[in-house]
Amino acid sequence: MTIEIAPGALIPVALVCGLLVGSFLNVVIHRVPLGKSVSFPPSHCPACEAGIRPWDNIPVLSWLVLRARCRNCGAPISLRYPAVELVTGLLFAAVAWRFGATWWTPLHCLFVAALVAAAMIDFDHQIIPNSISVGGLVVALVLVPAVQARYGMPWTQAILQSAAGAFVGAGVLWLVAFIHARVSVALGREFDHWPGEGESIPRPGEADYWLWFPGLGLGDVKLLGMIGAVLGVVGVLDTILAASFVGLVIGGAQALSRGALGEPFGFAPSIAMGAILTLFLPPLWLFRLF
Repeated sequence: MTIEIAPGALIPVALVCGLLVGSFLNVVIHRVPLGKSVSFPPSHCPACEAGIRPWDNIPVLSWLVLRARCRNCGAPISLRYPAVELVTGLLFAAVAWRFGATWWTPLHCLFVAALVAAAMIDFDHQIIPNSISVGGLVVALVLVPAVQARYGMPWTQAILQSAAGAFVGAGVLWLVAFIHARVSVALGREFDHWPGEGESIPRPGEADYWLWFPGLGLGDVKLLGMIGAVLGVVGVLDTILAASFVGLVIGGAQALSRGALGEPFGFAPSIAMGAILTLFLPPLWLFRLF
């Protein structure tokens, strides 16, 4: 069964919805890492704190009309705001084109919105909020089997398939990080950020021994669990491989720009790009390139 919608209208509608969601994501990206509410206070200029009028809050268009400056105080408005809106809008339109008038389209629009938010927050703060990773995992474990069942898959099989993807996604990355930590300790390697100044290396009887690793945050593990719940076992394996290649490029570019190797950087942008590529390409697409 398909969603009732006028032919030819789905992609433009998805684009507009994506632009609006992208505007909200800008609020999420800015406020959630700071522990602030995403609903109060209403949108305002961070420089003069004047409230933003509805007609000055139209995605992309208002930024162009205002020439990237606050109407009230003239402070510059970063290009990043319309960029997030436009990227989200284009991703929503692409999802609508790829999946058509089915229940997969709204589900995957939610998925890519979560990926955009996680990527940008991790880029800024090197953290991935549990509200996105764990919250997204819980939602995915409910909605993905529901959509699968809607299109004929038995409920038990749908739930197991989604849960297996989450387990493999989180488990593979956790295992890599755990082995890396143990090998690093055995070889006597030292990291500026791990275990931390004045702190000893975690022992097996401590939770940090299992959950705290050099070079990788547990947020990445949880994010891949959420991705696995949506894309399944094969999809999350594709995502991990793609993210590794993208991470090499991003990490190398950041190392060159900073003039230093070995500096930590957020991995979620690479994971998000890998997951989005996997969403639109056939299963095992990366393996077919070799």
